[in-house]
Amino acid sequence: MQPELLPLRLPRLALFDLDGTLVDSVPDIAVALNRALVELGRPEAGLDEVRAWVGTGARDLAARAISRDMRGSDDDAAVETLYSRYLAHYARRVCVETTIYPGVQECLEFLRTRGVTLAVVTNKPEGIATELLATLGLASAFAMVLGGDTLPWKKPDPRPLLHAMEQFDMAAAQTLMIGDSATDIYAARRAGIDCACVTYGYHRGEDLPSLAPRLLLDSLAELPGHFAERAS
Repeated sequence: MQPELLPLRLPRLALFDLDGTLVDSVPDIAVALNRALVELGRPEAGLDEVRAWVGTGARDLAARAISRDMRGSDDDAAVETLYSRYLAHYARRVCVETTIYPGVQECLEFLRTRGVTLAVVTNKPEGIATELLATLGLASAFAMVLGGDTLPWKKPDPRPLLHAMEQFDMAAAQTLMIGDSATDIYAARRAGIDCACVTYGYHRGEDLPSLAPRLLLDSLAELPGHFAERAS
């Protein structure tokens, strides 16, 4: 959609968000969250509500489920109780209804065959993210998985991205972030790297074009074509 804004060369390191970018995990997240809510005597949440609340980590999801809006609850005890119960339920069914988005596998294969190092940087707990990728047959594509609990920081803080770059000895000009929301765009911008953003996923109603990512994609299958156009 905006190929002229992408770098001329392929990145040497591609950092991928997980939920809403590579996979649609909301169906399984919603089941786990609703089981936890029912246990606490609270009303269940609809799929669209859960889809709007995810993206910045499980504690934020729990806080929004308590308040029933994007502001989140300041009742720390209630949030922590729901958070812990949600994780327990989610760990028992990480990948039952979760699916890979169309175009993802083609994109990953394109990058891998051209020697690009791939990593996942997600706000999902690392153990759950790793299990999900393994269940879907995607784990072998990635040299690293950084979860929301891997480091003391999570996106939109840029330090998880910077940590990945440091581990692979990559400069900002060699790195591309691929995500689905303002969380990814801001993290990439603060890390000094480009961000390609998909138009599907969990962007919580954000006006993505106004956030000016380097590229907006309706499918990750489009990304190789943009690189190929600039390769000549």
